[in-house]
Amino acid sequence: MAKSAYIAGVGMTSFTKPGTNEPFPVMAKQAISEALAHAGLEFSAVQQAYAGYVYGDTTCGQRAVYTAGITGIPIINVTNACATGSTALFLARQAVEAGVVDCALALGFEQMPAGAIDVIYPQWPSPWQPSLEAAQRVQGESAAPFACQLFGGAGREYMDRTGMAAETMAEVQVKARRHAASNERALFRKPVTVEEVMASPAMFGPLTRLMCCPPTCGAAAAIVVSEDFARRHGLNRAVRVRAQAMVSDQPDVFEAGSMMKLVGYDMAHTASRRVYEAAGVDPKDIPVVELHDCFASNEIIAYDSLGLIDSGDAERFVRDGDNTYGGRCVTNPSGGLLSKGHPLGATGLAQCAELVWQMRGEAGARQVEGAKLALQHNLGLAGVCVISLYEAPAAA
Repeated sequence: MAKSAYIAGVGMTSFTKPGTNEPFPVMAKQAISEALAHAGLEFSAVQQAYAGYVYGDTTCGQRAVYTAGITGIPIINVTNACATGSTALFLARQAVEAGVVDCALALGFEQMPAGAIDVIYPQWPSPWQPSLEAAQRVQGESAAPFACQLFGGAGREYMDRTGMAAETMAEVQVKARRHAASNERALFRKPVTVEEVMASPAMFGPLTRLMCCPPTCGAAAAIVVSEDFARRHGLNRAVRVRAQAMVSDQPDVFEAGSMMKLVGYDMAHTASRRVYEAAGVDPKDIPVVELHDCFASNEIIAYDSLGLIDSGDAERFVRDGDNTYGGRCVTNPSGGLLSKGHPLGATGLAQCAELVWQMRGEAGARQVEGAKLALQHNLGLAGVCVISLYEAPAAA
């Protein structure tokens, strides 16, 4: 029988613009040290490490983990697009639940270049080529960055289906900045207005620049332990991973003619339902969510794919303030990718850190009062989606 897995401690750096950051080993050391301190453990307790990053050479994971200690443990390097950090967490959780180890480290870090995400190895076949070709069959060729084409097209599809106004996506960024103002680790904390978001340079479809997340550098980490380990070490504030699921694309993703499918609507729908079924939870009863708002359009689509709203009801959800404090579900209390930043390998674990702080009542001014469950949605194009559900400790 599988064991339960718990997050005993989390840590993360402040997120920074490319060119203003510390080197990735320094960032990784800070995140690991904070996670261990949060758990009240020494590095010698860690039996395996999963180190996630996108921009870097082979065994960057060893270079990062060695800053905390060189103990001979297995170190597995992980890369899985924008869901890399959650993939590292998924693997660490599996190892603990399977009884392979009692204590594992999940680490994510990124030292990103400036500018829009682009192909790193143009001499090799691109993993995004099938997605881009499918998108161009729907909406023609464009010189816009490929991610903007995909998520901008998906936002336009949602607008066409529901009649939603583009200003609703601008309101998502306004909310993100408002939340980020209380997060000292967020990259962008200055408030913006709907008018400023709409007036920023057009990118593709309904997207403007302020509806797009920035390239970011940073690191985050989580210590994953078994229930027995937590008991033996007196870790009574560890946060349970109640359920978790990872999926890739559905069979019709490239032939369906749907931009929403290309950016992961079906993946999020499938993975989230597996989590809800495993946990016996209604998504509309979840009070706090960290979701993958790499573009404001994707937050809108995620409300729908995750079942947080009735299908097509995103505009009402936003306009009524049900996505923020005082509403039904506080989405991205950290500021999300739009305002906190999106260091690809670290993002999933930064989401995890925020929700662990929420579940332990340690989120300060961002605290969602009375929250006992929290949902995480981390997505990567072409294609991976990881959904995690966390449960607050009894002592919280």
